[in-house]
Amino acid sequence: MVALKTLLLAAVIVIAAGSAFIYSGLYNIAANDMHTAPVRWALETTRNQSIDRRDDSIRVPADLADMRRIENGARSYAAMCQICHLGPGVEPTPIHLGLNPQPPLFTKENSHQSDESLFWIIKNGIKMTGMPAWGATHSDKELWDIVAFLKKLPEYSIEQYEDLSGRAEHNSNPSSTHANGDSPAHSH
Repeated sequence: MVALKTLLLAAVIVIAAGSAFIYSGLYNIAANDMHTAPVRWALETTRNQSIDRRDDSIRVPADLADMRRIENGARSYAAMCQICHLGPGVEPTPIHLGLNPQPPLFTKENSHQSDESLFWIIKNGIKMTGMPAWGATHSDKELWDIVAFLKKLPEYSIEQYEDLSGRAEHNSNPSSTHANGDSPAHSH
């Protein structure tokens, strides 16, 4: 009985201390201030465990390596993802630089993500990171095309990326962009 009372008292103290910290406003949530190591660990671990728990039912299409998928995915990536995740030869954008946490650079960092995890992230987004849920506006086929492209992206040179994504054509036609760099077909 004493152990139960002690455990209950400890729980009340932890909840009270946590609530006091939350309501104190002491933790700086500004995007230009990096998270502390413990907070970063807690957020990353929560994210990774959440994705792992939810991507088990996802089935990878058999034709994921098909070149048509990769080409379609490259064009979609350039229109939807490049502004945050960049690409070969793409300079950091103000949006990329202003996000905290920084978006992964898939030219280097996608190898640790499974196809299922990438699809789940692209479809559902991630809260409080700036990663939108593209599943609300795009078909699963379109999202799988992006996954197909992401799996090959680290292998591509600047020229290959420009050819696949349509950037070479886009960059040679100055009338195809708005002053903010968005194409008329894709703006924020």
